Amino acid sequence: YLRQLLDSKYINSFLDCPPPFIFIGGGGTGAALYVLHLALSNPDVSWGRKNNLEPWNKLGPNDQYKFYSVNGDYSKLKKKCPNF
Repeated sequence: YLRQLLDSKYINSFLDCPPPFIFIGGGGTGAALYVLHLALSNPDVSWGRKNNLEPWNKLGPNDQYKFYSVNGDYSKLKKKCPNF
């Protein structure tokens, strides 16, 4: 069994494995760091329940809260509701 482990063909068969692990691991790490950056630096994310009980009341009519808006131009909207 030891002779098989030290055989050059067996060792060379594993040289193709590290690049996919490196690229997949790097992509996963990059995605995790990007989500962490968005969670910590974006002012729309609210982590404290005690300090900001109703964060949706602070949204104005010009704030886009959807992920993607097809035809809405939020900069031209006027506020039609009272302030709370």
